Amino acid sequence: MATAGAGIQLHPACRVRQEGFGLLFYDSRGPRLLFAATGNLLPPDFYSVQRRRDEFPAEVTAAQQQSLQKFVNQLLEKGFLREQ
Repeated sequence: MATAGAGIQLHPACRVRQEGFGLLFYDSRGPRLLFAATGNLLPPDFYSVQRRRDEFPAEVTAAQQQSLQKFVNQLLEKGFLREQ
């Protein structure tokens, strides 16, 4: 069970690539792709290191943070990110 201080990180079987629309997530455990219309809000390597669930780049606005938090939850549910 994850603790309150646990961080999240990209699953080792997953890769992220920057595209014109935002980020493309690829899961090598199966033919799963996730297209994320994030624009330039997150760099593709943002989750290559462990981060808090609510940690985002400094220039992200409060409204963008809310959207990104929903996105992070979706990535966790689909297995692209994992809690450490």
